[in-house]
Amino acid sequence: MADITDIKAIIHTEKSMVLHEQGVIVVQTSTRMTKNGLKSVFNEYFNINPLRVNSMRTSGKTKKFKGMSGKRADSKKFYVKLPDDAKIESLAV
Repeated sequence: MADITDIKAIIHTEKSMVLHEQGVIVVQTSTRMTKNGLKSVFNEYFNINPLRVNSMRTSGKTKKFKGMSGKRADSKKFYVKLPDDAKIESLAV
């Protein structure tokens, strides 16, 4: 079952700020989060019913540090379209 602890971060980049003006927020989550799970989290914790949820899976990069190979963690990114009257106070920038 999806939980609010699966949400890692709200992404604040130039692209996400332009989308935020259109009512879309970008959320980075763990790989086990689903669209329906994210919708239920928004309903339960924020009392908001998202209009649309699009997802994108990102695989972690392979990086080298001091000659040792390592891999960053995989994650998912969700684009959540909120209703026009919906406001989330904790996301204010």
